Amino acid sequence: MGDGLRYIGVAERRARLGVRHRLAGAARAGRPEDVAESLVALHGTDPATVYLAVGARLAEPGKTVAETERALYEERALVRMHGMRHTVFVFPTGLTAVVHASTGLAVAARERATLVKQMAAAGAPDAAWLAEVEESALAALARRGQATAAELAQDEPRLREQFLYGAGKSYEGMHTVSTRLLRVLGVEGKVVRGRPLGSWTSSQFRWAVAPEHPELDVAGAQAELVRRWLAVCGPATEADLKWWTGWRVTEVRRALEAIGAQSVALDEGTGYVLDGDDGPVDGPAEPWAALLPALDPTAMGWQRREWYLAPELWPSLFDRSGNVGPTVWWNGRVVGGWAQRRDGEIVWRLLEDLEGAERRAVEAAVAVEAAGLRGWAGAARVTPRFRTPLERELSA
Repeated sequence: MGDGLRYIGVAERRARLGVRHRLAGAARAGRPEDVAESLVALHGTDPATVYLAVGARLAEPGKTVAETERALYEERALVRMHGMRHTVFVFPTGLTAVVHASTGLAVAARERATLVKQMAAAGAPDAAWLAEVEESALAALARRGQATAAELAQDEPRLREQFLYGAGKSYEGMHTVSTRLLRVLGVEGKVVRGRPLGSWTSSQFRWAVAPEHPELDVAGAQAELVRRWLAVCGPATEADLKWWTGWRVTEVRRALEAIGAQSVALDEGTGYVLDGDDGPVDGPAEPWAALLPALDPTAMGWQRREWYLAPELWPSLFDRSGNVGPTVWWNGRVVGGWAQRRDGEIVWRLLEDLEGAERRAVEAAVAVEAAGLRGWAGAARVTPRFRTPLERELSA
């Protein structure tokens, strides 16, 4: 490249992805904790995504459900909490302080101010009243260990109070204090999601007091989060980082400078890697296939995705809000999509125009992955929270 920067092309980026995202055969992990540590964060908005993302990366996927539940609910090695872009993720517990300081504090301040303002506009009790209810609810949650909002309201009846939101607007509706307050407490890092009320696919959760963690310097925490992210997703652009974190561009640049990130040349412009990580890497020794779920952290890892996902495939694989559906991967790129039918069958469709030996190899490898997924998923039926055109078609 003319600017003197080391050029990292598509083939090398795909090789890095296969190994660092634990997708190639020899790179697969032993435990869910290893998966989360490698990926930094697992999307948790759709509960099934966490298990499916882990299962796609375990050397023994038959252990997915039991081992993920152990990590989440017994040993608390993993925690489901709000993170980047005001989205729910599953993080390694040791990373909660970094996430809270780097991304949660600013969002939390806005969330609380918004709730107080909306309650005041509706003539509901004031901030002092809300703080009193909060203190009482947290004490009740600490006594119970885990509880639903309804159970907490038995101990603190004021959580049942309702107020009118958006009076006179098209979105007018009644909001319950418990729902809104627990959300704010979640963003503030005071509470986290506990065990679901049903199976691992359930979207109804109990709440628990958040693990204690130190209060970190914001800039230092942002630098640490960028360091961890670049270790698995580098090379990446400034725009990728801004999108993934939800930060201002000045914060992204400050964090990159703090960790001494190294510039490299990418097809879409200047990218960044950790210092010393600009050299050639050894790719997977064998071809690999993977069935990744909707909102998988690999498929959603970058803002610019052309190097692993052809633009002509996007209309079939994304919903209108930009949420990716279930994808079929082959050697570092998306080649199709998949879905689960009501009888449990895993079905897929290749969208790339593959021919001959490559197509036969992909079909054989994907068939193995589909059989494995159906086996460990058992009686569970997975319907993505955000449905995409191809997933709807295949699951019909």
